[in-house]
Amino acid sequence: MPRTANPLGRALEFLERVWRVNHAMQRVSTRMQHELGVTGPQRLVIRCVGHHPGVTSSQLAEMLHLDRGSVSAALNRLEAMRLLERNPDEDDGRRVTLSLTATGRKVDRPTKHTIEGTVEQVINAATTSDLEATGRVLAALAAALENEADRG
Repeated sequence: MPRTANPLGRALEFLERVWRVNHAMQRVSTRMQHELGVTGPQRLVIRCVGHHPGVTSSQLAEMLHLDRGSVSAALNRLEAMRLLERNPDEDDGRRVTLSLTATGRKVDRPTKHTIEGTVEQVINAATTSDLEATGRVLAALAAALENEADRG
């Protein structure tokens, strides 16, 4: 049914776009797993560790806005795949830092046909004002949803 015949309203139309992006990211992530051996979220962790060698799992969780349990599970899978390793911190033996293995460094490269590559293409084609406005709306939405999740 055409949108003009049955308008959803601004909030639901916006959510439809967000869910469309989420669904498309999941589809690309599944394809990436078949083609590259890692999912989109796994590749994001690899790219973050590659950009911040020596990061701790707690710092990574904060960087990605994820709980430490989710990050730990992802790190366990990537470690089992021999893409990253945990290393004792030189200054504090109780602390563990993360680094990529040689195989992980091969995955940590800008690559076309990934979620990141597609996002970069869209960003490069967008205007600065569009990116700034989108960033503000997404940041406000994330903050409001986080507040709602923490309510009660």
